[in-house]
Amino acid sequence: MKLTTERRRNPEIPIIALMDILAILLIFFIVTTTFKEPRPILEIDLPTVKDIPTSAVTDVRSILAISNEGEISLDQVHVKIEELAAYLKSFKNVNPGRELELEADQEVNLTQLFGVWEALTEAGIEIKDVPARIKLPAK
Repeated sequence: MKLTTERRRNPEIPIIALMDILAILLIFFIVTTTFKEPRPILEIDLPTVKDIPTSAVTDVRSILAISNEGEISLDQVHVKIEELAAYLKSFKNVNPGRELELEADQEVNLTQLFGVWEALTEAGIEIKDVPARIKLPAK
């Protein structure tokens, strides 16, 4: 019969040995680290298209214009973005052979541009068939 119980030893973690390993790893990483020079900024000049005056008209297109305030007009007729798809459908029925050209201001919001593209798609006009011109701000 055993009347005494053995005391459990508390588990000990050798902190000093772990600190030695940590110090060795720290020294290793500091010595083996190579510092890179930051890359220089590459400046790119994007090409811009300029109007070339000609006397011959090759293709007559209707202009779908978007101003930087978000106003949309088709051949000088102002149209709201909500009514644009229906207006484009009726325009397409009245002028079946007429092509469109998108003229957007450089500061047009992408949301407005996507809204116009969505209206074109809804009206059955493919976006790839509508070339776009971006108006640069006047200097």
